[in-house]
Amino acid sequence: MHKMENQTYTASDYKNGQSVRWCPGCGDHAILNTLHKAMATLGVPPHRTAVISGIGCSSRLPYYMNTYGFHTIHGRAAAIATGFKIANPEMSVWQISGDGDGLAIGGNHFIHAVRRNIDINIVLFNNKIYGLTKGQYSPTSPRGFVSKSSPYGTVEDPFIPAELAFGARGNFFARSIDVELATSQEVLVAAARHKGTSVVEILQNCVIFNNGIHNAITDKEYRADRTIHLRHGEKMLFGAEGNRGLVQDGFLLKAVTLGEDGYTIDDVLVHDAHTPSNFLHQQLAMMDGTDLPLAVGVIRDVEAPTYNDTLDAQVADVRAHKGHASLRDMILAGSTWEVK
Repeated sequence: MHKMENQTYTASDYKNGQSVRWCPGCGDHAILNTLHKAMATLGVPPHRTAVISGIGCSSRLPYYMNTYGFHTIHGRAAAIATGFKIANPEMSVWQISGDGDGLAIGGNHFIHAVRRNIDINIVLFNNKIYGLTKGQYSPTSPRGFVSKSSPYGTVEDPFIPAELAFGARGNFFARSIDVELATSQEVLVAAARHKGTSVVEILQNCVIFNNGIHNAITDKEYRADRTIHLRHGEKMLFGAEGNRGLVQDGFLLKAVTLGEDGYTIDDVLVHDAHTPSNFLHQQLAMMDGTDLPLAVGVIRDVEAPTYNDTLDAQVADVRAHKGHASLRDMILAGSTWEVK
């Protein structure tokens, strides 16, 4: 029996009884946990929620949801999520993909879902490896990466998910890390509340085939100095003591320490996730934790017409002017004849 729409929900309402079959220590466990909590915060009933995935370790996630779910085929989650959302506009649709599933065979579907601004939430698990098929390099693996399919190192430069999303004219991009549970829940909630395509990249660890790939950023010893948590309307501050910040340096960004070289809190930029211009958003999203800290949180969140709404408006307009209530009416509206 479905709960009433005005009832509140807890994380357990979105869980089912399936035994979770990911490797112990896999970052997917943390992401699943935060997704359950995010859905409870949003309060959309389970029967109005659909979780659609492709193929890969991450794509097992629909099995662990007490919602509608569809474990589809390799790389096609975005295409099926798009069709599902158009046919069921009242549903909250989540697409779960890995860096291989979403950006290799599914790369074309990914960029066009973003370009069209379909009202779906794309959660991209990025562990920079193919885990389910046992350790081949993926589209996000760094140049020179040694794997089972590149024993002498890759000779390719990787995709950067943020760069793809912005190149496809994305209006929402956020990032988190699997070990940052509160941040993951925060960005997943924001993604669902955004109307249009939202892309959330979560840096995730594969303990079997790529263990520690994100350690240079995620290790507790220096995470505070190599990441920055962006929040709309707040100063871009980071560091273990909160005394470092991002300032404008010509057309670029620069990380400074307050009190050194004359820099004060007044010089530190305020994050505006809602500005239509994506120039600064792209710079923030491309920071990688070396010279500039890796940005987590909601980087871009801009309103724009959605494919769903404009399609519905177009259909209504054609019906009003042409008088077609259905596809059958439209087909039979012209010259027809009957064969006896």
